[in-house]
Amino acid sequence: MTQTDGAGARRFTRARTYLMCPPDYFRVEYAINPWMHPDEPADADLAMRQWQGLRETYRRLGHIVRVIDPLPGLPDMVFAANGATVIDGKVLGAQFRHAERVPEGPAYLTWFIRNGYRTAVSPRSVNEGEGDIVSAERVIFVGHGFRTDEAVAEEVEKLFGRPAITLRLVNPRFYHLDTALCVLNPDTAAYYPPAFDDAGRAALAGHFRELIEAKDEDAEVLGLNALSDGRHVVLPAAASGLAATLASKGFEPVGVDVSEFLKAGGGPKCCTLELR
Repeated sequence: MTQTDGAGARRFTRARTYLMCPPDYFRVEYAINPWMHPDEPADADLAMRQWQGLRETYRRLGHIVRVIDPLPGLPDMVFAANGATVIDGKVLGAQFRHAERVPEGPAYLTWFIRNGYRTAVSPRSVNEGEGDIVSAERVIFVGHGFRTDEAVAEEVEKLFGRPAITLRLVNPRFYHLDTALCVLNPDTAAYYPPAFDDAGRAALAGHFRELIEAKDEDAEVLGLNALSDGRHVVLPAAASGLAATLASKGFEPVGVDVSEFLKAGGGPKCCTLELR
């Protein structure tokens, strides 16, 4: 399906396959990013309803959702985007920075091996999956500075056979690349400029034909932690300004309530790993 905006830009929808992990054990039990405050606990029942709503949103838009079983003692395993990077059926596993999340890497890699992925590679460098490794089809962006080692760019290029462009993150509130950059299609992205250094902003401007800047108020609700199928953009409902801007550019924003996951520094994208 396609949609054309007033300026004539054509927006193409492509069905996707996503991997998600139910929030059975989701809690805010520790603080490993500035969003997490254990004295402000998440509502487990509400988190489950919000997760189910996100899953059903993907299905309603025509996408396939697969599910990995959560493991007790891993409250952040719900953030499936961090579990691996999958491009062309090849899997680069994750190696987490913080001890609290380290067991998630092997858990996700085991799922891929058991589900028939023949090329599933354990990483040499610390990387937190699609949290910091963002595919733009022709190239792959690698965020670093807080969670992921810049050196993983070499592994990415070798495994996936595409050039990697590194981007340094400089604001600890935007500790993963997917909190500050959303690739909308191969030529268009939305981003939050203050999350990047000068070189990173220049690299993004040099790659994308169109860059949409998120305002402070939308970045502060992790509005860029979103997913695009080329036409629909699933993003936090609280990011109303960004949604309006996307609509003016010919995209169809689809707001979802993910307020409980924001308490852990997450949003729709964090909960979703694309199986390319």
